[in-house]
Amino acid sequence: MINLELPKKLRASANQAHQVAAQIFRPISRKYDLAEHDYPVELDTMAAMVDGLSDSGTQKISGAAGGRSDEAEAAPVPDTVPNANGGNMSALLNALETSWGDVGLMLSIPYQGLGNAAIAAVATDDQLERFGKVWASMAITEPSFGSDSAAVTTTAVLDGDEWVLNGEKIFVTAGERSTHIVVWASVDRSLGRAAIKSFVVPRDAPGLSVARLEHKLGIKASDTAVLLLQDCRIPKDNILGSPEVNVEKGFAGVMQTFDNTRPMVAAMAIGVTRAALEELRVILTEAGIDISYDTPPNSQHAAAAEFLRMEADYESAYLLALRAAWMADNKKPNSLEASMSKAKAGRTGTDVTLKSVELAGAVGYSQRLLLEKWGRDSKILDIFEGTQQIQQLIVARRVLNKTSAELK
Repeated sequence: MINLELPKKLRASANQAHQVAAQIFRPISRKYDLAEHDYPVELDTMAAMVDGLSDSGTQKISGAAGGRSDEAEAAPVPDTVPNANGGNMSALLNALETSWGDVGLMLSIPYQGLGNAAIAAVATDDQLERFGKVWASMAITEPSFGSDSAAVTTTAVLDGDEWVLNGEKIFVTAGERSTHIVVWASVDRSLGRAAIKSFVVPRDAPGLSVARLEHKLGIKASDTAVLLLQDCRIPKDNILGSPEVNVEKGFAGVMQTFDNTRPMVAAMAIGVTRAALEELRVILTEAGIDISYDTPPNSQHAAAAEFLRMEADYESAYLLALRAAWMADNKKPNSLEASMSKAKAGRTGTDVTLKSVELAGAVGYSQRLLLEKWGRDSKILDIFEGTQQIQQLIVARRVLNKTSAELK
C-alpha cells in the first residue's frame, strides 16, 4: 500500500518554512512588489536561520536541492534500497511552503540560489567542499536563444591555469545579489552540445559585470540581471564535474542539473497555486457558495465546480513533484518525471491563479488582496527552467523513445 504521508522530520522542516512564509514573507509581499529592485533587507536574518536549520539537520529552507540524479551515469539501484528522504524532497517541500508566502522573496533568500542545485547535481566532492556554502545563481539563457539550452554561444578557453569566458547571459535570477554565478559555456563550439560545460564564476572575477536589471511582470522582489563576461578569468578547477568532452555522452552532464531544479520550480508553482486556492475558498464561502465533496460538480454552483476542478489539478501537480524528488533522492533516473512535474505544475499555476482572479471579481483584480500578484508571479514559473512546450517535448521523447534529432 502506498503511504503518501510525509515523514515526521520533513513535516517539521516544512512547518518551519511555512512559519517563515506566513510571518516574514506575506507581510512584506506587497511592499517589495511595488518597490522593484529594492533589496529585501528583512531577508538579512534569513541566512543565519537557514544555516541554523542546516546545522541542525533539518535541511534548508528553499531552493538548493541536494543529491544527484544522473541518468547517464547512475548505476541501477535495487528496489530494496529504502527511501532516503534526502535533500531534494526537503528542498521541494520548503520551496513549496516559502513560495506560498512569496515566490519572489523565496528566490531572494541568501545562499539558496538555483545555481546551488546545479553545483549539488554535478560537482565533484572537492568542489562541493569549496562551493557548498556559496550563494550561486545560474546563467544559461542568452540573447540568441531561450529554451534551447544546447544553443549556448558563450565560450570558455583554457589559458594556462585559468579559463577565459566570453559571452552575454540574460534573465539571471539573483544575478546581481549572489556571490557566485554558475555559467554555461562551450569549451569547443565545433563539437556542438557535447562541449557545453558549467563553470562557477565568483562575483568579483575580473571581466564579470552586470549590464542591467530587468523590469518584470512578476516576482519583482527577485532581481533578474543581464551579465557580461568579457575575458572573464576563473581558476582552472572551477569547471563543474569532468573537464573532458565526451561526445557519446553528449549534453547529459549539464542537463542533469534540470533533473534537480525542475521539481523545485514545480514546487514554487504548487505553493502559489495553494495560496490562491485558499484565498478563493474564503472568498467563495463569504459569498455563500458552498463547496461540496459529496455532490457532483455539475449539480453545484459554477464557481464551486471550477474550484473542485482546480483543486484536483493542484493535487495531481503536488504528487507528480513529490515523485520526481523522491526518485532523485533514491538515485533513480527522473528526467521524465522532472519534466512532467514542471509541465503540470506550471500550467496549473497560471490556470488557477488567473481563474481565481476572475472568480473573485473586482476584489481579485484590485491590490486589496494578493490574488492579482500571484497571477503575475505564476507566469514565470511556467517559463523558466524550460517552457511548457519544452517540457512536453521532453516528455514526448521519453515516452516515444525518440532522440532530440528524431523529434524536434
